[in-house]
Amino acid sequence: MICKGADTLTTLAEGFCFGEGPRWFEGLLWFSDMLGEAVHTVNLLGDLTTLPLPGHRPSGLGFRPDGTLLIVSGAHRRLLRYDGYTVEPFADLSGHVSADLGDMVVDAAGRAYVGVQAREGGVIARVDPDGSVTIVAANLDFPNGMVITPDHATLIVAESTGRRLTAFTIGTDGSLSDRRSFADGLDGPPDGICLDAEGGVWVAMTLANQFERIVEGGGKADVTDRIEMGDRIAIACALGGPERRTLFLLTSTDAYPERLIGTTGSRLDAMTVAVPGAGLP
Repeated sequence: MICKGADTLTTLAEGFCFGEGPRWFEGLLWFSDMLGEAVHTVNLLGDLTTLPLPGHRPSGLGFRPDGTLLIVSGAHRRLLRYDGYTVEPFADLSGHVSADLGDMVVDAAGRAYVGVQAREGGVIARVDPDGSVTIVAANLDFPNGMVITPDHATLIVAESTGRRLTAFTIGTDGSLSDRRSFADGLDGPPDGICLDAEGGVWVAMTLANQFERIVEGGGKADVTDRIEMGDRIAIACALGGPERRTLFLLTSTDAYPERLIGTTGSRLDAMTVAVPGAGLP
């Protein structure tokens, strides 16, 4: 499938600054407005609510098994915790990392895997439920979106400047090992990603202005579907909605967030896809 986004998408929300980290949870899509210093929720009717986070630049989001929302505060290099009533500090990674934090995935045990976004020498930090921090992968080229397979055995991460998807085996203790290529030579720098029930990974290709569904094929990118977004920049995606067959797409007007401070041109669109979502988030 190759389609033009304008012909197939329903716009659910717009008028925010820079959307990131979409997550489907309890009938709502949650996403960060990184430069707008807020986390938004939207339902399938387009009703929007806002959790203000003044002084923070939220990025990755993830829900623990008890429903608590973890929020990456990127520039502060910390995780916040939101219980539906209050936002509190949860873990300070600043003493463990040398670059700002980005995307995140939370596993079924409540462990958060957080990308540390150095263009070279990036790492993945694991934050355990007690707030302790362990570096579990190193030498990544700007780690970005992450997913965990339904069997909880594999973590896949987008390396943006490396233009590849990389897979790791997840140990019973939460460690990452057996680093290998899932797909290399991508059409653009990958940003946010999500996983479907047939092992396909939907990828936001930022500079290519499109979303692609990629399946593993001997290390090289095997693209089965493509959604072209015209002049809009693909930022992140998620599968949710009824039967997890709604593909949510966050786009912006520029690939570089700092150019967008004070603007409101970002947008959230949705479309129905054939293969439902799977795994985490």
